[in-house]
Amino acid sequence: MTPQDPAARRPIRDLPDELISQIAAGEVVERPASVVRELLDNALDAGATQVTVRLSAGGVRLILVEDDGLGIPREELPVALRRHATSKIASLQDLEAVGTMGFRGEALAAINSIADMSLLSRTLDTEHAWQLDGRTGEIKPASRARGTSVEVRELFYATPARRKFLKTDATELAHCIDAVRRHALVRPDVGFAIWHEGKLVEQWRACSGALAGEHSLPHHDQRLADVLGAEFVEQSIAVHYESSARRADGRPAVRVWGRAGIPDAARTRADQQFAYVNGRYVRDKVLSHAARSAYEDVLHGQRQPVYALYVEIDPARIDVNVHPTKIEVRFRDSREVHQAVRHATEDALAAPRAGAALADKPAAESAVQPVVGGMFESNKAFAQQGWAQPAINFRANQGSHASDFEALWPAPPGTGRPSAPSSPMPGAPPAPTENPQASAPPETSSLPQGDWPLGRALAQLQGVYILAENAQGLIIVDMHAAHERIVYERLKSQFDASRIASQPLLIPATFAATAQEVATAEASTDTLALLGLEITPFSPKTLAVRAVPTSLAAGDAVELARSVLAELAQHDASTVIQRAQNELLGTMACHGAVRANRRLTVDEMNALLRQMEATERSDQCNHGRPTWRQLSLKELDSLFLRGR
Repeated sequence: MTPQDPAARRPIRDLPDELISQIAAGEVVERPASVVRELLDNALDAGATQVTVRLSAGGVRLILVEDDGLGIPREELPVALRRHATSKIASLQDLEAVGTMGFRGEALAAINSIADMSLLSRTLDTEHAWQLDGRTGEIKPASRARGTSVEVRELFYATPARRKFLKTDATELAHCIDAVRRHALVRPDVGFAIWHEGKLVEQWRACSGALAGEHSLPHHDQRLADVLGAEFVEQSIAVHYESSARRADGRPAVRVWGRAGIPDAARTRADQQFAYVNGRYVRDKVLSHAARSAYEDVLHGQRQPVYALYVEIDPARIDVNVHPTKIEVRFRDSREVHQAVRHATEDALAAPRAGAALADKPAAESAVQPVVGGMFESNKAFAQQGWAQPAINFRANQGSHASDFEALWPAPPGTGRPSAPSSPMPGAPPAPTENPQASAPPETSSLPQGDWPLGRALAQLQGVYILAENAQGLIIVDMHAAHERIVYERLKSQFDASRIASQPLLIPATFAATAQEVATAEASTDTLALLGLEITPFSPKTLAVRAVPTSLAAGDAVELARSVLAELAQHDASTVIQRAQNELLGTMACHGAVRANRRLTVDEMNALLRQMEATERSDQCNHGRPTWRQLSLKELDSLFLRGR
């Protein structure tokens, strides 16, 4: 029998320590970027304010990480290279509430087992530094300022098979830069520099005034601009959320902050999505799903949002001891974190960007002057009273909404219902005739356009676009897309005000279910009932859908049930119901919105602009397309070569 024969008897024996370390290194060290990440964790835990990374051949030949932290005493240098030796934790209680970047005590031992490594460190109270050779264990005096230098040469020389899996030097260098970038985004108080082959590749200076552990948005915004570019900050919105529940020390149980990119800044790849939990960069399905769900109503197609979100939570409520790379975490209450991230991002995206400038102005400045004809007295009255769209009974007669939208902007209060259209153009809106002043066109030229972010309507182009003038230049509005969003948000508000009604099915829809689906259905009966669903076991391997939400009664009950159970097993199943309902409401809004080639008066165009300024998410239509664009005077001047 050959040794490879599975029937051959092999003795059980202890593995050599060196082989054990090399096996462990396979989990901890995948490529040079893994070494950089682990060494940066240690540098930050040591209180470094400046970290320099020097690389050669993409980190394969040389990785040198220098910091100005507290340093390592001479007697602890040999201990630092032992497996499971660390200063971060000392008991199970420490492990269950980890507050440092590193804690496993595996990284240095793993790196030392597959590369030539040396440690050079000096503490504040010593006359000189000490250098430890990782191969021989020799310690000798050396010279350097306070801090630690870790030098790693010839990565994977002891495991040549692993070296064959590495990519080109340029690719490995890019991964190393990404590793440093992820640390830099969360620590604006620390300066970072990356050198490759003796040339400075990247450098991010510490933000003046930033303190370790301080979460000041200006400092983080500055670091985000330095690392990801000023465009990231310009095309993103500040996110801030605190849960109502509190910890024992009075701090919020969950806090979410950072920046979420506007829908227009979405990319084809998910390469600018950064999520942090207690200062640690993580890849977590709960966080990514929550962030993505917040963009469902405003992203076009399969584009990916950009964001940098930071989550603060009690360390005892998360488990970071999931994977040797420490890039995965588990939450004790994943639904709580999911809801916090989702609501934080949704609330930030909801505010119309066109109205942000108006909201920041004092009330006296933002008041709109009365218009001739008494149509409105203020922006609020204009948007909510005189020009409010009539409510729609979308539960009844869903097939015919044309009449509901024929009077898009009815007459102001007190003028009565509008009479028959007086405009000779087909499909023109009805005009009020009972108000004697309404027959004269309002003097829109006297309106303070500077107070209106979307400006004053000028004309309609090809029956599709509205042209408006504001203080910055020219606004172009897609009137159908804009009105579609307005109608859609109103329908959602009306629907959310009522409980999700349930409709029993005459014949229950049964389907073969997995063991997890059966377990989820049995454990989540109350949650399913809140969502308008009744799913009960029909047999040990079969589930029956006996009731569905009334608004979705015409849909596929089985597909809906499977989707809800899948989401409920990991996330918040209410997003499935909400998504399905929103698709229905979106279809209704699309059919009910003003159509192309519908001729609007200047008053109606102005009314639409004012409603956009007061409607959430009005910058995108239901399908994620932009509803308006701004052309500045500078851009217009460049088209005609003015000033050259």
